[in-house]
Amino acid sequence: MKLHFHILKKVSEALADIFQNHKYADKVIEKIFKSNRKLGSRDRKFIAETIYEVVRHYRYYQTVAESTEPYDLLAVHLLKNNLDTQEFEDEFPTDVVKIKSNLKKKYSPAVTESFPDWLYNLGENEFKTEWAAIVQSLNRQADVYLRTNTLRIQPDQLIKELEKEDIFAETVADHPDALRLVERKNVFSTQAFKSGYFEVQDAGSQTIAALLNPKPGERVVDACAGAGGKSLHLAALMKNKGKIISMDIHEWKLNELKKRTARNKVDIVETKLIDSTKVIKRLESSFDKVLLDVPCSGLGVLKRNPDTKWKLSLEEIQRLQVLQKEIISDYSKMCKSNGQMVYATCSLLKCENEDQVEWFLNTDEGKKWTLKKEIRQWPHKDKTDGFYAALLEKKL
Repeated sequence: MKLHFHILKKVSEALADIFQNHKYADKVIEKIFKSNRKLGSRDRKFIAETIYEVVRHYRYYQTVAESTEPYDLLAVHLLKNNLDTQEFEDEFPTDVVKIKSNLKKKYSPAVTESFPDWLYNLGENEFKTEWAAIVQSLNRQADVYLRTNTLRIQPDQLIKELEKEDIFAETVADHPDALRLVERKNVFSTQAFKSGYFEVQDAGSQTIAALLNPKPGERVVDACAGAGGKSLHLAALMKNKGKIISMDIHEWKLNELKKRTARNKVDIVETKLIDSTKVIKRLESSFDKVLLDVPCSGLGVLKRNPDTKWKLSLEEIQRLQVLQKEIISDYSKMCKSNGQMVYATCSLLKCENEDQVEWFLNTDEGKKWTLKKEIRQWPHKDKTDGFYAALLEKKL
């Protein structure tokens, strides 16, 4: 593939925006595509994948380059992957000879796998010999999974609909509504997406609403709903019968959910902004099922959000643990007696998962609950993102 200077320049400018202006990679890529609508699919694919790869391997690339200049990082990527560097070498002041020499050197695992030392050590302390496999899986490009909107279509029918638009997908074992794309493609422009036949959702993420097992006619709250991917899954499982209250502290996320419910032909979801503690108190003992997909470190989804490695800190993980305790303590009160709750994260760390549930069960509020089941989705074993979920039942 011939790489032209104007494409390489866009990538280099994007990397400067990410590393120097601290922007998120997905937002930077979105901005490039919006302002360059004439870019072909091949160029879009190269730009997006290259930016993510450089972000993913930032520490290794800067070590090899002996530089943090975006064009030097890009040079390492091109040379490491045996890509065309002719125009790059003509236009950018990069020491190609030095980079080629440094690519042959051996570095520590934390450098080679591009993790900050503190985070690599944290994972190694917890997961021991398994950590190396986990890290390698988190540094791979994520598969694209779809969740079939079973209110509108069944998975086998969706496969046929997508084939009409040259998109090929296959079913996923143990995930009844999930499809995996055989080859990455932009699915958001398809007629099937516009018709509300599917949502893009990792297969691991699809286990969370399924664990809560909501029934048609029940009252359910998705208390940390975000843009509502799991709310939509709950609605499908409930056959669009009953009531779902989707709550979040960000109004813009709830507005996005409203658009998605309209496209999915879901009409049992009501959004509610959490703008004070009174909102939760007014809803005590109101729901048959409660979903708490709590804010977390996001270590299980590094495939999709590699920026997290460079933005996260030990202090932030500790802050999140305090927040998680507050949420499970306060929001669990919205559940009726004999109701059920799922506590979930996209973290791999025990301190955000099993330890938090154990802590809760030993509090005065938690003594009203019993732990029924815990599940884990592992990036290196299940080929999905990393997730934890605990199903609890309220006795009193």
